[in-house]
Amino acid sequence: MSAEPRINDRIRVPEVRLVGPSGEQVGIVPLAKALELAQEYDLDLVEVAANARPPVCKLMDYGKFKYESAMKAREARKNQAHTVIKEMKLRPKIDPHDYDTKKGHVVRFLKQGDKVKITIMFRGREQSRPELGYRLLQRLAEDVQELGFVESNPKQDGRNMIMVLGPHKKKTEAMAEARQAQEARKAEAKANPGRSQNPADAEYIDDEATEATETTEAAEAPAEASAEA
Repeated sequence: MSAEPRINDRIRVPEVRLVGPSGEQVGIVPLAKALELAQEYDLDLVEVAANARPPVCKLMDYGKFKYESAMKAREARKNQAHTVIKEMKLRPKIDPHDYDTKKGHVVRFLKQGDKVKITIMFRGREQSRPELGYRLLQRLAEDVQELGFVESNPKQDGRNMIMVLGPHKKKTEAMAEARQAQEARKAEAKANPGRSQNPADAEYIDDEATEATETTEAAEAPAEASAEA
């Protein structure tokens, strides 16, 4: 069955409880009278409570109503926060440069309000030295403690050791701050239209694009990211 309400001549009842354009109660009137009033106001007769006896109908601009409802639903979806768990994989003997890179991804995820699952992968004889992975996870937790906290303490899982970091900042707050920053950048670009011609700014934009790509790869292809460690 269609979710659309019946309107105008699609309404098939002898009488309706009519609500006026401003929400005022008109009362129970014959369907023909309700349709006549709709024509006089240049509005639609919309059935808003089909299961009532008699059905409740309202005079409204149905096209405008549908548009406003769609905009409200779109805004609600935009503000909706989904809990996301990113994953970052490291090796126990990771070199300093790779560690800084991986930590940068973790920092970015936490700033976005996402949880991060950190996995230490042991290979061969490394499995006999679980303390290496534990110390590495402790070090990472301390390095990002201003942005996140240890939600799940390190624990051994076969050849891996896993820890989960949770963000101090809620997802909705992170989304709001990101939108504000984006609006600020747009306003600055509009106030300084020649700025995009500055080579330094171009380099900054390129860096942002590169960082976004790295973040996506780390989130969607953790196995490939871990191969770099």
